[in-house]
Amino acid sequence: MAEAKKPFDELELLKEWQASADLKPALYDHLRKWVPRIYCHKEESNPKEEEEEQVQRQLLRPLEYFLFGEDPDEGVKKLKQGNSSSQLCGRVFKEGETVYSCRDCAIDPTCVLCMDCFQESVHKSHRYKMHASSGGGFCDCGDVEAWKIGPCCSKHDPEAATAMVTNECTLEPELCQRIEMLFRVLLNYFTYFMDWAEGRQLFALLKPEEKDNTYFCMLYNDEHHSYDHVIYTLQRSVNCDQAEAQTHTALIDKEGRRAVKKGSLESCQQAKDLIKYNSEHISLQPLRVEVLHSTVVAHQTFALRLGCWFQKIIGYSVGFRQAFCRVALEPNTEQTNVCCISRLMLLDAKLYKGARKIVHELIFCSILMETEFKRLFAIEFTKLYKDLQHNFIDDDHERSISITALSVQIFTVPTLARYLIEETNVITRIVNTVMALLMEHLDVNNRFFFLGYNSDKFSRIQVIFHDLRYILISIPSIWSCKLRKQFKEGFNAFLGLLKCMQGMEEVVRQFGQHIAVEPEWEAGFALQIQLRHILTMFQDWCASDHKILLEAFRDCHKVLQQCNNQPFRREASDYYMCKQILYLRPYKVSQEPVSIHLPLSRLLAGLYVLICKNGLFEQLFDKEYYDFSNLVEHPLRCVVLAAQVLAEMWRRNGLSLVSQVYYYQDVRCREEMYDKDILMLQIAASRMDANHFLMLLLIRFELLSYFNEGYSIRDHVPWNRLAEEMLYLLIIIVGERYVPGVTDVTKEDVTMREVIHLLCIEPMAHSSLVKGLPDNESHETGLESVIDKVATFKKPGVSGHGLYEVKREYLVQFNPFFYHYSRSQHSKAEESQKKRRVHDGADKALRPPVPPPFCPAFSSIVHLLCCDILVYILRRLLQRAAEEKSNLWSEIMIQRALHLIGQALLEEKSQLEESASGEVTFDFSLKARRVEHNKSLFLFLSKMKGVRSLETQKDMITWLLQMFEIVKCLREKSSPTTSMSMETSKPEESAQDKEKAERKRKAEAARLHRQKIMAQMSAMQKNFIESNKMLYDNMPESGIHGEPVLSTERFSPTVGHAPTMKISNPSIISNPTEQKELCIAIGPQRGSTPAEREVLTCILCQEEQEVASQAPAMVLTACVQRSTVLTQCRGKMPSSSGNDKETSYPLFMPPELAVGTHTGSCGHVMHATCWQKYFEAVQNTSRNRLHAELIIDLENGEYLCPLCKSLCNTVVPLIPLEPLVFNYENAEIIGQHLTLTRWIHILEARIKGLQSNMQDNDCDMENINNSAAMLHGESQTDFRAILSYGVQEPRKLSNGIVEMLSVCGTTVHRVGLQTVPNELCPCVPLMAWNTCAFTIQAIENILLEEDKPLFGSLQNRQLAGLKATVQFSAAQRIIIPQAVIQRHFTEMLAVLLPAISGKNIPSILEVDFFHLLVGLVLSLPSLYQEETVDLQPSAVSSAYNHLHILHLVTMAHVLQVLILATDLPVVVGDEETEEARAAAELHTLVSQHTGRRLPDVGGSSVAERVKTGIESFLRCTALFFSCLTGVRPPEELYCTSVSCRGQMEALCSYLALPSNVFQLFQEHKDTVAPLLHRWCSSPAITKALRGKIQTVRYPRTRNQLIDLPEDYSTLLNQASHFKCPKSADDERKHPTLCLFCGTMLCSQSSCCYSQLEGEDVGACTAHAATCGAGVGMFLRVRECEIVLMASKTRGSTYPAPYLDDYGETDPHLGRGNPLHLCPERYRKLKQMWQQHCILEEIARSLELVNVMFAFDWQML
Repeated sequence: MAEAKKPFDELELLKEWQASADLKPALYDHLRKWVPRIYCHKEESNPKEEEEEQVQRQLLRPLEYFLFGEDPDEGVKKLKQGNSSSQLCGRVFKEGETVYSCRDCAIDPTCVLCMDCFQESVHKSHRYKMHASSGGGFCDCGDVEAWKIGPCCSKHDPEAATAMVTNECTLEPELCQRIEMLFRVLLNYFTYFMDWAEGRQLFALLKPEEKDNTYFCMLYNDEHHSYDHVIYTLQRSVNCDQAEAQTHTALIDKEGRRAVKKGSLESCQQAKDLIKYNSEHISLQPLRVEVLHSTVVAHQTFALRLGCWFQKIIGYSVGFRQAFCRVALEPNTEQTNVCCISRLMLLDAKLYKGARKIVHELIFCSILMETEFKRLFAIEFTKLYKDLQHNFIDDDHERSISITALSVQIFTVPTLARYLIEETNVITRIVNTVMALLMEHLDVNNRFFFLGYNSDKFSRIQVIFHDLRYILISIPSIWSCKLRKQFKEGFNAFLGLLKCMQGMEEVVRQFGQHIAVEPEWEAGFALQIQLRHILTMFQDWCASDHKILLEAFRDCHKVLQQCNNQPFRREASDYYMCKQILYLRPYKVSQEPVSIHLPLSRLLAGLYVLICKNGLFEQLFDKEYYDFSNLVEHPLRCVVLAAQVLAEMWRRNGLSLVSQVYYYQDVRCREEMYDKDILMLQIAASRMDANHFLMLLLIRFELLSYFNEGYSIRDHVPWNRLAEEMLYLLIIIVGERYVPGVTDVTKEDVTMREVIHLLCIEPMAHSSLVKGLPDNESHETGLESVIDKVATFKKPGVSGHGLYEVKREYLVQFNPFFYHYSRSQHSKAEESQKKRRVHDGADKALRPPVPPPFCPAFSSIVHLLCCDILVYILRRLLQRAAEEKSNLWSEIMIQRALHLIGQALLEEKSQLEESASGEVTFDFSLKARRVEHNKSLFLFLSKMKGVRSLETQKDMITWLLQMFEIVKCLREKSSPTTSMSMETSKPEESAQDKEKAERKRKAEAARLHRQKIMAQMSAMQKNFIESNKMLYDNMPESGIHGEPVLSTERFSPTVGHAPTMKISNPSIISNPTEQKELCIAIGPQRGSTPAEREVLTCILCQEEQEVASQAPAMVLTACVQRSTVLTQCRGKMPSSSGNDKETSYPLFMPPELAVGTHTGSCGHVMHATCWQKYFEAVQNTSRNRLHAELIIDLENGEYLCPLCKSLCNTVVPLIPLEPLVFNYENAEIIGQHLTLTRWIHILEARIKGLQSNMQDNDCDMENINNSAAMLHGESQTDFRAILSYGVQEPRKLSNGIVEMLSVCGTTVHRVGLQTVPNELCPCVPLMAWNTCAFTIQAIENILLEEDKPLFGSLQNRQLAGLKATVQFSAAQRIIIPQAVIQRHFTEMLAVLLPAISGKNIPSILEVDFFHLLVGLVLSLPSLYQEETVDLQPSAVSSAYNHLHILHLVTMAHVLQVLILATDLPVVVGDEETEEARAAAELHTLVSQHTGRRLPDVGGSSVAERVKTGIESFLRCTALFFSCLTGVRPPEELYCTSVSCRGQMEALCSYLALPSNVFQLFQEHKDTVAPLLHRWCSSPAITKALRGKIQTVRYPRTRNQLIDLPEDYSTLLNQASHFKCPKSADDERKHPTLCLFCGTMLCSQSSCCYSQLEGEDVGACTAHAATCGAGVGMFLRVRECEIVLMASKTRGSTYPAPYLDDYGETDPHLGRGNPLHLCPERYRKLKQMWQQHCILEEIARSLELVNVMFAFDWQML
């Protein structure tokens, strides 16, 4: 290796290469020496950077020296001075990168812009679409052929946007010669090693001097084997561990190959054999493995590096790029006379993934950037097209990394596409390629038959049709003779393909037994779906030139005549009906073969309409040559087949035929299948005699004898349904005229009619409308151009989506028999429109709309409506219905017959109105009135009004009779009112009177019936309310069954309330009549707790029970979860164990509230025993459910609420408040003695006495006690003095309640500390108090955020859960040993009284004082415990205890706020009020104690900051004492209209605090003075004031979700520039945004896996563990969806808060419409987070969705 370290002389090597006559030997010799040295002999520990540095110095730098003839840096500078920037962007897209297409300006949908160009273009303000690229394309910015306007963005020289032609760049001749020489040698070298085959020998010029026996076993990627298969194979074959095998597999998948073993030839060959054996043992196909010499691998590696170097060099200059293109496209005379690019294209399928990408990128940045060379490349590509496609079919890689994907870059360029058609006959090439690949599927009749086809291969063949569509995208405006000739040749080749499809996959009706094997029909329809746009495009091309159109029609007809499918098996015979004779060959669809695939017949129909539209009708037809009865034969059979399938005559043929008929009429296929069959029937109807055409229909429907008078059949049901379908077909043929060319309508009119009929079904979202409309080749439906004309848009709310409703003026166009309706849509639309008409006060008759008139070529179709056979058929049907004797009719049949009559009358009326003079030949009304054998259609129609079974059709019949009279009057040219004779009017009037009377009678009967039912329902409702009273009490918001409600005897119901009404909290709801002094929660003036009786209903057993201390336990469903909603230090988690000596949590909650424990409830109540039985049942049943663990965690006690399905993991026992009548006289007497100072002395004495009784009392405790005595100036106080101020017996709780207290406490402890369940842990009561405090803080935060009053605005479930949580926390002293609680109290009190304990107690800056307050209040009663007697403080004692604790904590918190308020304005001398003076005095005192580190500020600013800082604490305290004592708060706290000052005064009043909190320091000056000194002398305060530690300022910051941009493109732009912090490659990433903190993460990528609790987890899971305590809310930017996470194993998706202009979300950017932020939906997400409902949402989502395949959430 010493030789490799020698200094390198580039100039010497440059002279040597320049002096050589042939560069190739000299250059190869250099590569022979250095390439193996760098890549083969490198040390294993050498980093990639060192290797790259050697490559640059020893290999690439000399090449650049030779290229420029001087120092490359100088050469590049000179080159760039005269070089202009390219107009083309040419950015190559990576997989998953967001691209944009302008719907207004793009020539076709394949024209796209990269993110940067789009942001700087005019298209940003247009209608655009965005989607994720599949990779392989490049940005079309600068291509003038791709855009109608704005081809260039502002970055790419918008002034030069005149042509895509790059000016020839002139290089110095010597430079040009050198670069071409160098490129020629290196390209051959590059191609040579890309085309390497195992076993081949190296060139003599590249053979190493010394033979080395080092080989590599190279494993290649394929798509047959999974990750696990490869990992398993490697572990078994090359003796590597799982981690190494996973690394190998990941790199093989990413790069395409990897060396899995290095060694001798024998060892590598052995590894190869093992890999093949083991992989073939798993899969039928072995892995591809090669053993290559190390020198070959080195040269291959350098060849790939050369590919990147080529891109760098040609990027320097347009001249370099052109030189490279010339060399790449010149024939190689040394070998096969094929250019390098052609060789590389042919090799593409053999190359591995990494090599393919290099080759493709090289082509993108060179050849495709130059117009002329792009043309030459296109010619080469087209010549090799068939071979390339065959290679792609045999390949197993995706098309995005295949050379065939470049077709979109060539065939979509309009000028290039036409050039290729003219010069290379590309259409014929593409079609012939498809035919060659499908040849194996041809049967003996030369038709396709796809039995047993390979679905993977077939899907690859389908991709070729995309190229045909690309070629046909741009229709030529000028036709040359050569273009006509070549297009006609290509069109004829395409007809050959259609000929093989015509009549393929025939079906025969099964009789007797069901079909044994379902035929494979999917391939035929997949082919049809691929051809639907191509067929339309061919027709559009033909329509652009009259000559081509006529020739195409003749050629299509000629090929159709050559088809021999479904031949007639019998000779023609005569058929008779109504004196009409039809000579026809017999054929029965129900008995003989029939096919649904008729592309030739349908193409012919389309071409015929185009001929009529272009006025070429007379130039085409030889009437004797075109037999329309023959042309319509096969489409008619297909329509009859669909009708018979709908009539369930083909049930034994299985679901395959039902599916085919469904797709035949579905929006994806109908334009070129069903619609064209109807069009061919209309063409035949226009060219044939009307009676003969109807006879043809009847014969093919097998209904010719059905309408005879004596006809009868046993099984009439299918034939009735077939007759219904035949009548429906007649309605369609006559009435469906919205086809350009059939009538004078435009495409916009057609779309408008489709939209109207879709909206007549129901109001629809924009996406639903788009799905219901056929799209064109550009994926456009034309919806936007018409939707605003015919519909009004209703914006969405917080959920759902925007809906369009049809405008009333367009409802007249509604056709109940619209031919694009499915059965379900037809019934929905009919029902919807009938309801609308009834609502509007109109009748229910759904009249046929007035259609547009036919064009002359189709005008004779209307004769069907007045021909003799149709009148006969209608008369026969109405006769059967009127006489009600035959079963050969149905109401549906009559409905359709009436519709046909209405169509005929409207047509006759229209013709009569338009014909001012002359005779109208359309005479349906005359034939209908004509009496034959005392029968006429009109007579039977009149009789049908009395048929009861046709009650629903009476309105329609009435309208038809009126139409008959109108038409009669028009014929007689008289007014309808005067033409009616008395004889006809009187019966009509009497009939109308009878009908009105009948309707009135029925309406009255219906009214009485409704009254009776309503009375029954009212009685049932009252009974239900009586038995479920608690459901309906106090439900302003939720009204959820089973919520706790209270009743009281002292409540008098007001007017309008039921006597049994129960009120949730009478002191809250009723108007307060108590005196204001009673609205105090603590202290000597505290209010009384009213006696309340709470009766609840168990949601499981529905039994009522009173909540009482000694009653069986009733519980509230609850969910305990860790939360970071209030955190002030996001991302920092405290210790998860309560035994950690380095942290004071959970004894002391830090002020940052890093993570809290929240307890929420859905408010539903159960008996404890009922819940236990339910929980056991859930555990038993859920274990057998698929993926049940994804919904609920059974091991951790989770379940779903039986009623509302909310996620729960515990229950909270309901403990009633004890009624209390406060003794104010006693309180006043005690108050005179129990001052704050005395109270502190008593507590110290009590603590001392309790501790002295412990056997383990040590000398440290004695020192502490002595110091405590010294602090307050007294030596001893009786340790039982605390009992002298009032004690009482503790309340007794039932065993059930005690058990549930333990259950709930254990759950809170387990969840909050993430530890194992341990009910004996001393941290259990601490966690109960913490969850009480944190839950209150979270609720107060929500109320403040939503600007709601502190009291009276909580939902019932929140209020019930809060009360239950407070009482549960207060009851901990009952189930926990008193010594444990006493110890906790002592340690907590030491924060306020530092002399109490000698342990490391945190300073006042290091605790959250509300948590401390709750803990002190709820643990203080433990001091009253005596050895032999259970005692608790009396009401008066408790009142004073609460008062003094609150005063102490409030003063400490005021000091905390004051010290941390470092940003106050420096204003002195504004102490105008007493409050300001007191604040200034305190500030001065604190400044002295802290060494005058506080700045001098004004008293008023101090007072204002302190009041603002402690407001949240006071609000939480008020909520806490309200739930603890039940004392009603002041009225001012029930409304938000009170000023901030008024709110503060009300809070202070309720909490027995002075409104000027600084008075506390003055009232207790002597007591507080030493405490202030000790509080301020803490080292933590000194560090905080010096800025050495981070502190929390008050009021705390209210956490919000991050601010999202209004335009989603901005987010996509951010994501496009996202770089994974742990990966340097540019592979597809999933940028995912945390909505809590705004961190962008790389999700679902192995590069960002990390360890969490010993398991591999993805970036999102790891981030959620620290940012949200396991709960996460992420926005997947490229997928445009929210991901909610609850743990490593559970999550769900949720709609993103971004909506398009139509009020819809767009997951995965499927529609690609511009998206904008919806503030309401984002606010809903924020509320879900703040209200701790994420877990609940995930559980409900998973419960609703049937999870078949579990998603690996922990890898997200």
